[in-house]
Amino acid sequence: MKIAILSGSVYGAAEEVARHAQRLLGAAGLETWYHPRAGLDELLAFAPEALLVVTSTTGMGELPDNLQPLYHALRDRLPAWSGRPGAVIGLGDSSYGDTYCGGGEQIRELYAEMGILEVLPMLRLDASESVTPETDAEPWLAELIGLLRGR
Repeated sequence: MKIAILSGSVYGAAEEVARHAQRLLGAAGLETWYHPRAGLDELLAFAPEALLVVTSTTGMGELPDNLQPLYHALRDRLPAWSGRPGAVIGLGDSSYGDTYCGGGEQIRELYAEMGILEVLPMLRLDASESVTPETDAEPWLAELIGLLRGR
């Protein structure tokens, strides 16, 4: 299975989690594609069969600047990916209240618009509780690998 990994990061934590996910998914025999600054045409050329988005949240619950162009391109073009599996890892700080993991929630809404099936509930990594988000994501990623390999 071909899985594209996208990331939205302000300070680099989401990129670290995405790179770690790429290593684990690749080691499990999945074909991974991760380019932190990729555009829609590059993503479409890979022709992913599944999508994993790892994103932090900035401002008042928005996606980081580096992910916004691709997010808007996906919303404008809505590739025919209905029924494909998807998953989201949201990084945030629960002390921000209502905007906690707001970037991840925006991706979940995009999945719904595109018909992408969330195969696991969004993993929320709380910066106020975690100093190693990539390690904290491992049990969830192991579950994701099992679901994707079972398809």
